[in-house]
Amino acid sequence: MIDFGFDKIALIGAVALIVIGPEKLPGVARTVGALVGKARRYVADVQAEVKRSIDLEELHKVKSQFETAAHEMGQTIQTSVDEASKAMQEARAGFGSGLLDNGSPAPIWTPPAPEYKHPKKRWRLKRSAMPRWYKQRNGVRGQVQSAAARVARHRPARKPS
Repeated sequence: MIDFGFDKIALIGAVALIVIGPEKLPGVARTVGALVGKARRYVADVQAEVKRSIDLEELHKVKSQFETAAHEMGQTIQTSVDEASKAMQEARAGFGSGLLDNGSPAPIWTPPAPEYKHPKKRWRLKRSAMPRWYKQRNGVRGQVQSAAARVARHRPARKPS
């Protein structure tokens, strides 16, 4: 890129002051500054677009690698399932036809159902074990109360002034 030192910029400024004149120099400087800003933004946009396209290509490469790995994994799983199903079929064939000597089908064993066991929860008794009036008299909490409400409840009364 072009290297502008302080001496070159001062020389360009002096020539511009002589050629353009002191009246039009601020307007020309603003216009040149705006053009330089537009050029910088354009270059930054082009760089960003190139970077996005490079990132997109890398993303496509990674996607194809993942798809290949997933396809290979699927084939591996499918071969394992096929081998297991063949082994199951061979095991079934080894057991025979599944009929008893008299020709009736062999019974299938099922585990016995567990017996019903009452939970023995005595919620009515627990609820009525202590009467509400007794709880209120002895200060047993019946409902949840926030900390602020508890403080306000137990705060000493203000004396009138």
